[in-house]
Amino acid sequence: MSSLHAPFNTLACIILLAALTTTVLWVYGVPQRWAPVWAVARGLFQLSVLSVVLSGVITHGWLVSLGIGAMFGVAVVTAARRLTASGRRLLPAIGTVALGMGAGVGAVLLIVFGTGALELTARYALALAGIVIGNAMTTSALTGRRLTEAIVDRWSEVEGWLALGATPRQATASMARQAVHHAMIPATDQAKTTGVVTLPGAFVGAIFGGLSPLEAGRFQIIVLGAILAAGAVCSIVIAHVMSPVTTKPLPVD
Repeated sequence: MSSLHAPFNTLACIILLAALTTTVLWVYGVPQRWAPVWAVARGLFQLSVLSVVLSGVITHGWLVSLGIGAMFGVAVVTAARRLTASGRRLLPAIGTVALGMGAGVGAVLLIVFGTGALELTARYALALAGIVIGNAMTTSALTGRRLTEAIVDRWSEVEGWLALGATPRQATASMARQAVHHAMIPATDQAKTTGVVTLPGAFVGAIFGGLSPLEAGRFQIIVLGAILAAGAVCSIVIAHVMSPVTTKPLPVD
């Protein structure tokens, strides 16, 4: 493909994909049908900026650290917003998500680079942290939402346990475990089907970056293990913090 036409072809492709997304959601009557298009537009802008920025900072460790910190902060706020009703009690949600994601992502990075599985360079740190943070964000939102929805739907059961003398944590223990289980399903399915149903982006990107298929595969399996470990820690911490309730929570938006 000519480099002259590539940007225009890419833009046309994105517009058509966004139009398809909005059309099928509109026909089926799905609420907030414009949200995916807005997300793609934001992603296009942010990736364009990121591409320009990374070309200048990828060799500077302290700038990469700032970038990872910024990614973590945005991910925490994004996930926290998914756990609140109409934006209320956002600060406590941010604290809970930051604790869970910090524990999960921090433990994973320590293990991966501490064991020497990956060399601690700016490139590897940025790549691994970005992937793990993004997946931990999704797992955090899923955990919190599933737990809140379960407590709201089964509030009479929670009240029954509390009336029998159970502690707030005991009254919601089974719901917390189920929330963690459901939140881990996407990452678990991704790991199980890698190389059979999907070719993960990290694997393909590593090959395009010049690594051999064997090295790309080694990088991908580290990534998969990191995603699952960070998700498990993050999800359990969030469920543990959110599960003790004495009043019925507000439904999440």
